[in-house]
Amino acid sequence: MTKSDSSPGPWCYRIKLKGRLDKQWTDWFEGLTITYEDDTTILTGPVADQAALYGLLIRIRDLNLPLLLVERIESSGGKNEYE
Repeated sequence: MTKSDSSPGPWCYRIKLKGRLDKQWTDWFEGLTITYEDDTTILTGPVADQAALYGLLIRIRDLNLPLLLVERIESSGGKNEYE
């Protein structure tokens, strides 16, 4: 683990789900941006910490949507894309 991995959040994440989730769910997913690629929903945005990330994953599980990808996003400079 590098020092930057242990630094406090928020980190930005991209979460891909199989199926289409209506954009009205944005508030339920703590303001993450909802976009689409074919039959895939993509949630993108800052997540405060690991506890908040696990909370989002539990909500996805509760909706019974297949999880395809969870990815922490960093810019080419190694900084958080949303900083």
